[in-house]
Amino acid sequence: MNNELYNMIFKRKSFHLFRNIGNESISVDEVEQIEAVYQTLMPLCPEIKTAIRVVPVVETSCKRGQQLCILLYSEKKDHYLQNIGYIGEQLDLYLVSQNIGTLWFGIGKTSEASYEGLDFVIMIAISKIDDEKKFRKDMYKSKRKSVDEIWLGETVDGVSDIIRFAPSACNTQPWIVEHKDAALNVYRYKKPGKRGIMPVDKVSYFNQIDMGIFLCFLDLCLQHESIPYEVQLFTDQGSEKEKTLNAVYKLSTEENRESFAR
Repeated sequence: MNNELYNMIFKRKSFHLFRNIGNESISVDEVEQIEAVYQTLMPLCPEIKTAIRVVPVVETSCKRGQQLCILLYSEKKDHYLQNIGYIGEQLDLYLVSQNIGTLWFGIGKTSEASYEGLDFVIMIAISKIDDEKKFRKDMYKSKRKSVDEIWLGETVDGVSDIIRFAPSACNTQPWIVEHKDAALNVYRYKKPGKRGIMPVDKVSYFNQIDMGIFLCFLDLCLQHESIPYEVQLFTDQGSEKEKTLNAVYKLSTEENRESFAR
């Protein structure tokens, strides 16, 4: 993935309300560029068909002061929610690089429930921001779980302390990484009795999208740190278990590469 996306991790923030953002608007050319860039993004599961539509506010139920909404559509297959989160977060970070503010809006609805044979999954509200200073000034001041809460085992420099800033529905941060035997086991984590303000029947749905966003952050961090890896995905059926395995990352560090050579 484009390393510029990694840099945008430190700048992005969720604009829960688009206020005091100036009078600039997203141009027709910028909309066309968004649609073109989407075609270049790396999916988590290339076999799953997806699409986007960039639409006016009136075509959605989202009323956060945004200028436009991006509707994300997908085939419904194993991993489709994680895949949308993974691609959508790349798009999110690209938009930040263009000084376009974003908000993953989970409860938004549209009358266009299908597009090109694909089903609507989620939307991202967007608006042009007139000043870069209105984005995140210090990512480390944002409210996130500590490394100890999301990471078990030896930490990885440049990875463990960055991935925890991935956005998630209602800031639930539904993930735990277990570092064991040169592998990262990535789980969707559901703390017993905790779901935030989400309807109980939607928690798993949105948290699977969150896991795709998290895997995007994880990939960007590993690639930025030049740590080779292979990924194996595991099907998440949306169970209510406390921990559901979503992916295993087999790391190829300098130390174990040397051991392989001996």
